Amino acid sequence: MSPMTKQRFTPAYPAELRERGVRRFRENRAEYASDTAAYKAIAPKLGCSPDSLRVWCQQAERDSGQRAGLTSAEKDRIKDLEREVRELRQANEILKKGEPVKAPLVQAHWRTHISQRRSSTARFANDRVHRRSPSCPWCRADLPGSGDRTIDILRRQGCGA
Repeated sequence: MSPMTKQRFTPAYPAELRERGVRRFRENRAEYASDTAAYKAIAPKLGCSPDSLRVWCQQAERDSGQRAGLTSAEKDRIKDLEREVRELRQANEILKKGEPVKAPLVQAHWRTHISQRRSSTARFANDRVHRRSPSCPWCRADLPGSGDRTIDILRRQGCGA
């Protein structure tokens, strides 16, 4: 908001008061010379400004189809769509900047956790899997039961395992 523009805050009146004001205006309009005179006479009895009463009456006429313009439902829909557009534009700006998007926290199920245990052939406590020889393709996996036979075969063939 620029410093030149002032934002006016109008009090929020309950829907019952607005409906009662519109009903009183419609019932008593014939007693006054003009709409403006009716607004000025009825508004102080309700405790609102004549301008507020005028706006409520005009909106009630739009909602009932007596006056051209947007209905309250259409205004609410436009407001929701504008909010959604604003949020999507913010999300696009964040994505363009390359900032990390906060992902929702997902709790993992207890069964999905795989405990990291020490291999039975590990030489040290912090070894997870003991690999015999990284240069030999046959010796890279540590398979239970077949390791002894593979080593014997490779030793006979000249592998350094």
